[in-house]
Amino acid sequence: MIRRGQTTTFQERVEITERAAAGQSDPQIAAALGCSVWTIRKWRRRGHQIGRSGLSSQMGRPTSGPLSTIPPILRDAILQMRRAHPGWGPDTLLAELRVDERWQDTQLPSRSRVAALLKATQLTRRYQQHSDLPQPKALPEGTPHDEWELDAQGSMHVAGVGKVSLITIIDVVSRLKVESYPCVDTTNPPLEAYQLMLRRAFLTTGLPRRISFDHGTVFYDNTSPSPFPTRLHLWLLALGVEVCFTRKRCPTDHAKIERTHQTMTLHALLGQRWPDQTALWAGLDARRAMLNQHIPSRVLQGQAPLQAYPAAAHSGRSYRPEWEAEMLDLDRVWAYLAHCRWFRRVRANGRMDLGGYDYYLGTTWRSHMLELRCDPAQRAFIGQPEGSTTTITIAPQGLTKTDVMGELGQLLGLPAYQLALPFTQEAWRQLEYTRTLAGTTL
Repeated sequence: MIRRGQTTTFQERVEITERAAAGQSDPQIAAALGCSVWTIRKWRRRGHQIGRSGLSSQMGRPTSGPLSTIPPILRDAILQMRRAHPGWGPDTLLAELRVDERWQDTQLPSRSRVAALLKATQLTRRYQQHSDLPQPKALPEGTPHDEWELDAQGSMHVAGVGKVSLITIIDVVSRLKVESYPCVDTTNPPLEAYQLMLRRAFLTTGLPRRISFDHGTVFYDNTSPSPFPTRLHLWLLALGVEVCFTRKRCPTDHAKIERTHQTMTLHALLGQRWPDQTALWAGLDARRAMLNQHIPSRVLQGQAPLQAYPAAAHSGRSYRPEWEAEMLDLDRVWAYLAHCRWFRRVRANGRMDLGGYDYYLGTTWRSHMLELRCDPAQRAFIGQPEGSTTTITIAPQGLTKTDVMGELGQLLGLPAYQLALPFTQEAWRQLEYTRTLAGTTL
């Protein structure tokens, strides 16, 4: 559908020139972006004739400005209403003017003219086109551990423990229940909880080929139209595990893990009392062992997962916590980032956010929109401001092995592990790390 009455963003104008350079015709680009052919032709020609600096939009009448022919008092009234009510758009402003007795005998401007006035006075919010993170190609359903589904269940009250959000992993092919981790006193488990339970799953079952997530904030950057991979995503990439995401608002994409939530609730939580979180986790392990080895599954023609797929006991890709630093390959991360592109606006103080980190670029570029790409050879980000041919090289943050490893990297560097009493949730999680490490060295 062709958009009417809307301007193109800088990101869209860059995409127009790139698609044209790739050989796409104006009608093809117009259909892909939802713009008119005339809009595509205009920006294609400007990009070809002037270059990147020609993609900066200069709309309106620079000599007089929008609504310059109407009484200044009416123009001031519109701007005053907008500043007092930042959420009011052109339609609302015009409706307010129509019911105001002061303007009953005054010819009011059109909606498009009011919108132009708001834009000229910088009282509008600039929207960016949304882009998704690159994903691996879909796999045909093949062998065990080709793909895991991971998801956190909504919290429920468990007697003796309190509020519990159960994080569960299931293998798509074999239906093996890989791991179940009870995260207490939260409805949104933190990154550290996911890394702990994934390391435990890797230790007992091996590394999978890929893991499927939904769009939760730990898995996916929901704060920007052009998202940056989360730390959990980068960590898995460095370990050689692909990451893919479900479609938004399509819970059926995770039908298997949703059904597993129900199974684990019925087997281990409903009507049960547990003395503490550690006992509950041990109880979940015991129930998973029964489900995987002995309890028949209708989907598997009356067999348990390990009866139907004995090879599902281990993926064949071994993992140990003390090996992790050597297993991490940051070249995989940079190769992935090389296929991404981000758009960020520099704030008035010269700072910009990317991947949860704050970058200072200087006040020279404040209020500029930057197109950011990754240069894997330099291991740096390259920024190009809107309307300029200048490039900015930006040193990355948060992309070292220690950064992506999180708590394990800190614990492995300690000479000894001693935790204070009483335990906090963070201290309990670290204790589980030390128990895991001690168990692997026996």
